[in-house]
This record gives sequence, C-alpha cells and structure tokens, in this order.
Amino acid sequence: MSNFPKDFLWGGAVAANQCEGAYKTDGKGMSLVDILPDAHHGRWDALMHPKEAEKTTYDFYPSHESIDFYETYEEDLELMAEMNFKVFRTSISWPRIFPNGDDLEPNEEGLKFYDRLFKKCRDLGMELLVTINHFDTPLALFDKYNGWENRKLVDLYLKYCEVLFKRYKGIVKYWITFNEINMLLHIPFLGAGMDVSGLDENDALQKKYQAAHHQLVASAKAVKMAHTIDPDCQVGCMLAAGEVYPNTPNPKDVWAAVESNREGYFFIDVQARGYYPNYALSFFDQNNIKLEMESGDLEALKDTVDFVSFSYYSSRLISADPEVSAETGAGNVFNNLKNPYLKTSSYGWQTDGLGLRITMNNIWDRYQKPLFVVENGMGEKDVLTDDHKVHDDYRIEYLKENIVEMDKAIEDGVICLGYTSWGCIDLISAGTGEMAKRYGYIYVDRDNDGNGTNKRYRKDSFDWYKQVIKNNGI
Repeated sequence: MSNFPKDFLWGGAVAANQCEGAYKTDGKGMSLVDILPDAHHGRWDALMHPKEAEKTTYDFYPSHESIDFYETYEEDLELMAEMNFKVFRTSISWPRIFPNGDDLEPNEEGLKFYDRLFKKCRDLGMELLVTINHFDTPLALFDKYNGWENRKLVDLYLKYCEVLFKRYKGIVKYWITFNEINMLLHIPFLGAGMDVSGLDENDALQKKYQAAHHQLVASAKAVKMAHTIDPDCQVGCMLAAGEVYPNTPNPKDVWAAVESNREGYFFIDVQARGYYPNYALSFFDQNNIKLEMESGDLEALKDTVDFVSFSYYSSRLISADPEVSAETGAGNVFNNLKNPYLKTSSYGWQTDGLGLRITMNNIWDRYQKPLFVVENGMGEKDVLTDDHKVHDDYRIEYLKENIVEMDKAIEDGVICLGYTSWGCIDLISAGTGEMAKRYGYIYVDRDNDGNGTNKRYRKDSFDWYKQVIKNNGI
C-alpha cells in the first residue's frame, strides 16, 4: 500500500540557468553563471572570486548553450509527460525578463518564452512549480550594487515579482521565492550575486547576513503581493536541507550538530514563523553583526510562506574535535565527515534514505506547514551504450530508497504536497559546470566540452519512474 495522497504531485525539477542556454537570445541579459567556466578551468575558484572571473576570458562557458532547453523544451516536456509528470519545477531567468535588473520595462520576448513554456506544461496536464530566483540574479546588479548586499535589490526583485504574478495569474499555482536560500552563506555569488572575497571573516559575515535580511524582507513582501494578486496561488520558501548528525554521543558533537542545523534553519525560521529567532539574535550579538533595517521590516516578515520546500541529497556528519573535522570529504557544497554506516557514490556523496524521513519529520515538527521535496537525486557518470541505452540501476536504487522513506514520513503524519527529483533531464552542474555528473531520467548527448548531438535518450530509470508515478508510489 502507498501512503501518498491521491493528488500527490510527482514530477521533476530543472533550473533556467542550468538548462536553457540561449544566453543572449531575444534580449536576455547576462546572468551570474554566464561568466563562469567549467571545472577544468577552475569553476570553484571563479565562484569564490567572481570579480576576477569576470575579467578572465575562458575557453568554454557551459551555460551559454547548456542543453539548449530554450529550443528543445517542447520535446523535453513531452518526454516528461510520457513519464506521467503531474508537476514540473523550473525557474524563470530574471535577466531574461529584466536584462539589467533595473530596466524600466520588462523584456517582452523573454516573457513570451515563458508564456510558451508554461502553456505547453498546462496542455500536457502538468502543474507548475516556479522558482523566482534560482541562482539567477542579473550580472548587471552584481556589477552595479554587489547584488543583495544593497537594499535596492528588494524593490527591484519585487518589481520583477509583480510582473510574474500578474502575467501568470491562474497559470502558475506554486511559487518559490529563492532557491536554497541558505546557500547565500556558502556560495554568496550564486546565492546573492555578491563578492565577499578579500574581506576578513567578520566583515564577510556582516555582509552575508545583511544580504540575508534583504532577501528575507523581499521574500515576505513577495508572499503578500502574490496573495493579493492571485489568492489561489501558494508561495513557498526553500532550504538546502539534510540533517546534520553528531559524530559521537559526546555532548560537544551533539551541540555542534545543533548549531550546524540552526545555520540553515535560520532562514526558514524567519520565512515560516515570521520573526528572527532568539538564537539568531544572540548569534548576531556575539559576532557583532548589526543589521541595517528600515521601518516596517520586522512587520513585513510576518507574512509567512504557505509551504516549506527543500532539497535533500544526503545527511551530514559533524564533529567538534578539530582533528576529526580535518578528515572531511567531498559532498557538494558541504564537506562532511564520512559516515561509516552509509554507501558512497563515485562523487563522494553518501546515500541516506532514512535521513530524508528524519529531515522531513524535523521540518514538519518545526513549522507545521506542508512540505514539498523539490530536489533529490543522484549525480553519476552515466554510460550511453552503442544501442543508446543507459543502465542506471544505481540511480533507481537511490531514488527507491528515498521514495520509500518519504512514504514512511507521510505515514508518520508529515503533510507533503509533492516530489520533484532534481535534474529530471541531464543538465549543467551548478557546482562544477560539467555534464558528466548526470541526474536525469533523460540522457542528453553532450559532453563536458559541449560536444555531442544533443539528442535525448530514455534511461532505464525513465521507465521505472514512469511506473512509480502511475502507481502513486507503490
């Protein structure tokens, strides 16, 4: 038996900046990712030193063409519909609508693209879950204001939101204000369009939390605006989640895990509860962080989200012992201790399906708001056979383990709206800029250097996920 409700929203997720390409087509402005190279040319260093990256000319920019979703979206969406998708999560590229971020009028050609994309989704029977800012602040706002460090971005973002809410009233039912908002603390360039390199730790912390305040105010005001313009839509926040476990029962390790979990929950505490939690105020005081606020900011925060969405790939492990912590390994943005009880992928990621159940229960207990699992998946180096097959049993195993535990979380009493696994079609990795790290059910014939036919092929996981949706999780 399945615990998934009959109206559970099964689907998949992509992001404009990782799949659309067409980086200057139809009046689009430059996005943050458009200056970033691939992993071979030092993508991570570019992310940490974006002003230097902007001055550098690289041999290859992955985002410029990506998988050409801007041109292939109809074919791609039809493949997703073949898998029985009930919902499609994508994002709108802010610089495709306002090329410089502060333009007087929106770019009509950019809006027309999303008109076509969204109509195709609806014609195929898919609901839309749309992220308003998915690591896609216009590059011009980075150059002019250092991104979200500047208060001006609140009004510019809200102007952008107003265009979207009015244009897509009755079309987009679910909105997310910011993708993985807590990533602002770890990758400030992608998360907030800002550069803090060259600053000492305290100054960098001050700027990041000031930017966080601006985003939190903008998010709350966007929630209020959306409900005013379209009372039938729902607006959510999004956390890069994954419960942090203590390495040992040592109380110091347990406390380190509490503090690490709070670092991420801080953002959602504000968005879901409507105020700054006491532990955050204490942290600001201890670190001499003084937030500049305008009159009415704290009142504005009281407009809370309708649902809490999150990404989950694995749990994390932490130690308070500096010698033990020095042994951390790969794990996307978060470096983790290796958990001896978990399996490890070729990219160093560990598989923890039960961790999803734990994470869902903790988020539900904390906020009592409906959840939406909007990213989950396994990045691996898939092999396309001579007969154009991809035998990705490892992905099926990972997804099955996670979906089984999601089912159990719902049985536990957690209310969950839906599940959109990440990268349902292969796309460019945000962290490394490569194609080789694939997540999709649909293989895209394109390599790390942009070579290939760009043709689409169904993987084994395609047929498997099609049956999962058809049988509502059974």
